[in-house]
Formats: sequence, structure tokens, C-alpha cells
Amino acid sequence: MKIIIVGATGTLGKKVTEAFAPRHEIIRVGNTKGDVQVDITNETSIKNMFEQIGPFDALISTSGKGPFAPVNQLTGEVFKSGLLDKLLGQINLVLIGQHYINKGGSFTLTSGILSERPVAAGSVLSTINGGLNAFILAAAREIGSGIRINAVSPNVVEDSPAFFDSFPGEIPVTMEKVIKAYEKSVLGIITGDVIKVY
Repeated sequence: MKIIIVGATGTLGKKVTEAFAPRHEIIRVGNTKGDVQVDITNETSIKNMFEQIGPFDALISTSGKGPFAPVNQLTGEVFKSGLLDKLLGQINLVLIGQHYINKGGSFTLTSGILSERPVAAGSVLSTINGGLNAFILAAAREIGSGIRINAVSPNVVEDSPAFFDSFPGEIPVTMEKVIKAYEKSVLGIITGDVIKVY
């Protein structure tokens, strides 16, 4: 398969790329690095990415970020920055990408545990992850052309110790388990699923 990995240069993206690369053609996409560059907050940039790459069989997004901030310090603008990046950015990969993906292809986005288990200062990311999961459930029912769409929703991973203190009481999951979730989404037959790795 020809697989686009958006966020391929990040901690998670690198591991996902390593897992799929031996058997598939991988297009590594990053913000400033990779085979192709994209700004997922910009629809024109996303369209240019797809125009450059051409038809493809699967897209995996491990991209997108949102701010950690206490509710009493949040403003609409701070909230909006996360919504435009990890939420709308990933959604636009599907909305625009559906016109370039091959029939029977798949999209796999990345949400996260905060949709169900909030932490201090995590309300923006909880909202983003919940929104992504809801989009997956709805979009899978009408996207058509045999296209599948899922989300991987991981806990904090062992490879990201800098985030451990932000997730008190959570047991970090292995990268191997997270990778298996992406394989299940891309190589399997499921659609409309939020694959939880908790």
C-alpha cells in the first residue's frame, strides 16, 4: 500500500513509520521535515500536500497539538489554537483527503485517553479528543466508496516520560501496543471505531 503518515517525524510517528515501512510505500509528512511538508492548520497547505502525493491507499495522522492550561486561565483564543490544530487539522485531512484516496482506502486519526479520563489543565485536549472520536463515529457511516475511518486513542506512552507527571495514576502503555492499534486500523476491516490503548 501507499501510506501517508502525517506527523512521521514525531515520537509516535517515527515508530509507526518503522512498523509499516518494511512492507509498504511510506510518504513521510512533517511540518518542516519529511518527504513532504504540511501545515495541518491550513487547508491550502493540506490540499497542496495531496496534490503533490497523488492517489494513496491509507493515511495515518499522529499529528496535532493542543495547549495544557487550567480552565481559569483559558481564553477563547488559547482554546481555538488547539481546535484549529489537532481537531480541525486532522478532520481536514479526511475532508480534503477523501477526494484523493483510492477506493477502499482508510484514514486513521489520533485522539487520546483524555476524552474519557481528564487530567488537570487538560480540558482543551479532552474536548479535542472527544470531538475527534465523535467525528469518526459519524463520518464512517457516510463517507462512501468503501473508505474506512478510525481513531487510535492511546494512553501516555512509555517513550514519552516528559508527560508522565501530567497523567498521575495512569500506567504508561508500551509503544508496541499502540503500534498494533494502528495496524488493526490500517490492515484490518474495521471502520467507525475508536481503538483504545489504555
